[in-house]
Amino acid sequence: MVFEIEGIDGMFLLQQPTAKQIDEFIAIQAQQELSYASRGATHTQTPPDGFQVDHNRICLGQGRVLYEQAKRALQDWQHFRLNWVSLHRQAAVPESGQTVAILAHALGLWILNACQVVYVLEETEPVQRYAFAYGTLPEHAECGEERFQVEWQADDDSVWYDLYAFSRPQQLLSKITYPYVRHKQKQFARDSLQAMQRAVAIHEK
Repeated sequence: MVFEIEGIDGMFLLQQPTAKQIDEFIAIQAQQELSYASRGATHTQTPPDGFQVDHNRICLGQGRVLYEQAKRALQDWQHFRLNWVSLHRQAAVPESGQTVAILAHALGLWILNACQVVYVLEETEPVQRYAFAYGTLPEHAECGEERFQVEWQADDDSVWYDLYAFSRPQQLLSKITYPYVRHKQKQFARDSLQAMQRAVAIHEK
């Protein structure tokens, strides 16, 4: 049995949920609306007022081959292959409208968050890039949107992994522990950058 913390909003759990429970959670949250108004604002990097902005990027290497490897890794959500966070999905690749669950383990709790993919894009001008973003649903500790992107710069042949997000606390426990939440957000960014480095390094071998 999974126990929620009494008196606390959101999916803060004392025991790890089963795969079936996560699937049921995704199905319920798929019927909900986003918990913020500025859908797609990460595309133009124009965050709404009152939100914390985080922007992190790393050069993965050079060349078209590496760009295609990074793109496939992103489509496979390999940037979420971390030892304290896991992503649960029901579709093979990101697609607009897809609902996913993010399960994190911190402070002795299991935090189950719901997001919806709000757009997927692939462009060739001014740089070649593939990106998608998801936004928070009501059962999420935070409120906001995050974009994950790989890009290939024609001028120097470099390939980059780029994260851009805006957020603010949504649930009571997140507001109470906000300094710790910010610490974990920064840790996720660092770990995600490293995960993408590992993903392309494996393909290069």
